[in-house]
Amino acid sequence: MKILCADSVDVSSLSPLVEAGHECSIRPELTADTLPEAIPGHDVLVVRSTKVTDAAISAADRLGLIVRAGAGTDNIDQEAASAKGIYVCNVPGRNAIAVAELTMALLLAVDRRVAANDAELKSGAWNKKTYTKADGIYGKNMAIIGLGDIGLAVAERAKAFGLTVGAVRKPDRSAASLSAIRSIGVRLFDTLDELLASADIVSIHVPKSAETIGMVDDVFLSKLRNGAILLNTSRGDIVDEAALLASLDSGRIRAGLDVYANEPSSSDGDFASTLAKHPAVVGTHHIGASTTQAQQSVAEGTVETIEAYCAGAPINCTNLRVEPAGVSNLTIRHLDRVGVLAKIFAVLRTNGINVQQMQNRVFRGGQAAVASINVGSVPNADVLAQLAEVDEVLNLSVSEPS
Repeated sequence: MKILCADSVDVSSLSPLVEAGHECSIRPELTADTLPEAIPGHDVLVVRSTKVTDAAISAADRLGLIVRAGAGTDNIDQEAASAKGIYVCNVPGRNAIAVAELTMALLLAVDRRVAANDAELKSGAWNKKTYTKADGIYGKNMAIIGLGDIGLAVAERAKAFGLTVGAVRKPDRSAASLSAIRSIGVRLFDTLDELLASADIVSIHVPKSAETIGMVDDVFLSKLRNGAILLNTSRGDIVDEAALLASLDSGRIRAGLDVYANEPSSSDGDFASTLAKHPAVVGTHHIGASTTQAQQSVAEGTVETIEAYCAGAPINCTNLRVEPAGVSNLTIRHLDRVGVLAKIFAVLRTNGINVQQMQNRVFRGGQAAVASINVGSVPNADVLAQLAEVDEVLNLSVSEPS
């Protein structure tokens, strides 16, 4: 299998793939514009920040997997990948500690004015009287927006600093997430308004999506207490920068930012940002996940993701349909013999019934199996009779997909 890495990757981290006989090409110079020319002939594409456009996906002739070596996948055209049946998988949680560490660093830097302190010292000025004025963060309330892997890692560290941590209650949290929330001691609020009203510090950790772009707007910011600190280490587009600038200019809030709405596409170059230059902002260069520890962990996760794909069991897919598809579910118990599923599918095809999801599992002993097939229309009695006539079918039933 041919694997193309369109960003810088530690060669040693790919050794398990090379040892397994895969061919790995590392092309960190590739960009969104040049990727379409390089992608033909490759089965797997690995990216970090390089954009994967519709043009690149259309140019791919063998591609079956795109791996985002990190959590966010907003640099990949998932709609185009889905249309061609290409898996998009990420490597979540591997950089959570690194981002959480930077979040706390930004918080302390804003409160203690570390950047301004350092700049004056380097200029030859000694201004201790000015810089002794700091609130301190002990006992303050931190609101975490987005309580995933990174949000929980921030919560752990914030609690260690003596902060009270809150988040919005959500009914669909997993049991593992709820257990972690309870063990850390995060207070859950019923509404976002209640959470923001209580907060001295707000830390953003949500993915970029249609629902989150611009969510930190003038209404959101108006609900914060005077003197609040806003931290954003997720994506720049989450924040309405004009609204944030207005709040900063008013002196109501301060901010620690690692991300911006219009970041350069390359790792170096000019960056004209009124927000980044604002005296009430401490900023960094979108480096939240950029520690050696984090990158090694992400590389290991990337290899595991590719190995899982090769084994036919992709993990952490972000573009597969999660909810049940189809309007009807066929459960068919059958003898585990060659060609049985082909006969079942032939009946469905002849009757114009589309298979949208299916799973076939074999019972112990290997004599029988059960197929669960979600279809796009309800099979009538004649279709069911045709299926029952297949010699190897033991039993069948129809229900709505669960």
